[in-house]
Parts: sequence; C-alpha cells; structure tokens
Amino acid sequence: MTDTADGAWVSLFSGGKDSSWALYQALERELPVERLLTVHPAGDSYMYHVPATELAGLAAESIGIASVEVEPEDFAAAEVTDASAQGDRELEPLEAALETLDADLDGGVAGIVAGAVESEFQTSRIEGLATRLDAELFAPLWQRDPVALAEAMLDAGFEIRIVSVSAAGLDESWLGRRLTGDALAELCELNAEHGVHVLGEGGEFETVVTDGPHMDRPIALEYAIDWDGTRGSIRIEDAWLE
Repeated sequence: MTDTADGAWVSLFSGGKDSSWALYQALERELPVERLLTVHPAGDSYMYHVPATELAGLAAESIGIASVEVEPEDFAAAEVTDASAQGDRELEPLEAALETLDADLDGGVAGIVAGAVESEFQTSRIEGLATRLDAELFAPLWQRDPVALAEAMLDAGFEIRIVSVSAAGLDESWLGRRLTGDALAELCELNAEHGVHVLGEGGEFETVVTDGPHMDRPIALEYAIDWDGTRGSIRIEDAWLE
C-alpha cells in the first residue's frame, strides 16, 4: 500500500473501536481521508456493526471529517435465504455510496480504510468492492493479535464503552462499561472459559469510542439498558460533544 495515489480516501466508520482504530492508523500515516462512511443497517447484519451507529455523526464532528450516511431505507427489501446472499445484498448500498463519492470527490476514491479483524466474509467483499473501484484497501487490524490490538487502543488513549453483549459470561453489568486494562483481563479469562473473542469479533459484544487522540471533544452519553436475561444493549437517550 502506498499513500501517494491521487484522489481521496474514504474510511468505513461505525464509531466502534475497530473502525475508529483503523481510521486513527490511517490518519497517523497521513492518508488523505476526506470522508467517513457510516452504514445504518435496518436490523441484524452479517456485514456491519449495528448498535449505536447514530453516534457516528457526533464522532465525525469531533474528528473533523465530513460524514456520509447510508440509511436503512437504502437497503433492498427483498428476502434472502442465506448469509452469503444477505452479505452481497447488504454490500449494494455501500457500493452505491462509494460510487457516488468516486464521482464527486476530486480525483475520485483512491483508497478505502476498513476495520476488519478476522472476518473473511466481510473482508473478501470489501476487497472486491475496492478492486471494482480501482482503489487501495488499508486494513491495519487484519489478522493482528486481538490482545495486542486492544492494548494498543488503550495505550493510545481510546475511551471505549461496551454498547451490546450477546455471549456467555457477558452479563448486564458489561453494558455501558468502559474497556480498561482490568476489563481486558476479564475478557481474556472469558476467552479461556467460554471462547469469547477478546475484541468481540464474533458479535459477542459491540463498542463505541467516546474519546481518543484523533477527537477534539469527547462524546457524553445518557442511556438506558435493555436486557432480556441473556443478551442486551444500551439505548441512547441523549448524546452530545462536551
């Protein structure tokens, strides 16, 4: 990968830790990221981070990069019968948004930043999308050690909060909890005991980044907790930049 190609870079951005870390790494390498592209799925998704994506616009404002948002109504309503078909279907509005940016941005889309860690399902589709746009792909988390990644995020000063849980060992007390060194140690224990991925890669938990070195102002939250006894999420009631 080079950083000298003409055109702009677009960072796929949910506001969660993985996409935020990928963006941060791109900015540290001085890649010309000109847009953050956020997808708001209509429901459960094989391709995208789902919870609390409504905070991505606030994060973009704090970061100082213009955002583009793909809304639920942009997803095709046709029923699909398997995960592969759903993944392809979910890619369509993202690709359409990138094609529009490719036409609108000076020099087009030169590169795409993605926060994929281990998902071949997700990454192969993004790689294909980048190829069709004749764009480079920067995926700095790909196949990296998850504990080392989590430690690097914390060392850099990322403030990460858990916004949903859906795995054995992760109870209601984790909702809204900040990811710290102690919490990471507990996740490592849960990995050994229950197989919980330390970064929640299998959907065991989802996060939002409320502050970091790439943000001018932190995000403050007011929220309620929805818990059904085995899984749950926080429901954002108010959010603002401090």
